[in-house]
Amino acid sequence: MTNDEFAFFLGCLIPNRLPAIEKASRLVCDKLGIRLYDMDGASCCPAPGVMKSFDKNLWLKLAARNLQISEKMGYDLITMCNGCYGTLKDASMELKEDKEKLSDVKETLNRLGLSFENVPNVYHLVEYLYFDYGLDRIRETITNKLNLNVAVHYGCHLLKPVKYRRSENFEVPQFFDELVEITGAKSINYPEKSTCCGAGGGVRSGMKDVSLEIAKRKVASIKGADCIVTPCPFCHMQLEQVSNIPVLYYTQLLALAMDIPKDVLGLEVEL
Repeated sequence: MTNDEFAFFLGCLIPNRLPAIEKASRLVCDKLGIRLYDMDGASCCPAPGVMKSFDKNLWLKLAARNLQISEKMGYDLITMCNGCYGTLKDASMELKEDKEKLSDVKETLNRLGLSFENVPNVYHLVEYLYFDYGLDRIRETITNKLNLNVAVHYGCHLLKPVKYRRSENFEVPQFFDELVEITGAKSINYPEKSTCCGAGGGVRSGMKDVSLEIAKRKVASIKGADCIVTPCPFCHMQLEQVSNIPVLYYTQLLALAMDIPKDVLGLEVEL
């Protein structure tokens, strides 16, 4: 696999509901020299909190079909969504660790006329930028320091399960805060920083009122922030519904620090 070149897994939510996040991510990656290749025929990841709970075997095989597309393209896979990352990363690791599961998946894909030999690596864009691309390289592209107070929201699947994640401190992580602060912004602490946004695990679908109450409690604990910054479109959409301050995806914040105009990004927020 080639460094800084990836099969680009968009998932469902970004192209259907939040295309501005996709645009910002493509523009930022272009500035950074990261090459993204669209995955023709990719499907839903599928969602970890729902499908995996009902039929883990089917969940794994559907995820493997997406991984197979990435493998045939000759690239590792990168995604912008915590949920997609949770599914595809965990599926990738399980298939690498369990030969029986891998054999069963290969047999199913072969019946569909698909060959699957080498399981690709899976990255979240935010994780990759910090742990692989590096803060120093990102700093070289920043020309507009942002004087903002930012409430960082990590989300759940970016940090857990711990055995498949790279943060050394999943209870009080720092890597996303550091990525935010290289833009010139300040990451502020707030009481509900480590809590879920309330959207995942099927909660939003099954108990929307409860889901929104969780989000409201989280947002109400934020004091003195100019915006909330997330690494996940589902968290982004959830928090945006209850927040009285702007909610940005990380690449939108980074794009502003790269001096990419707001109208090019499709941003109408006042910061």
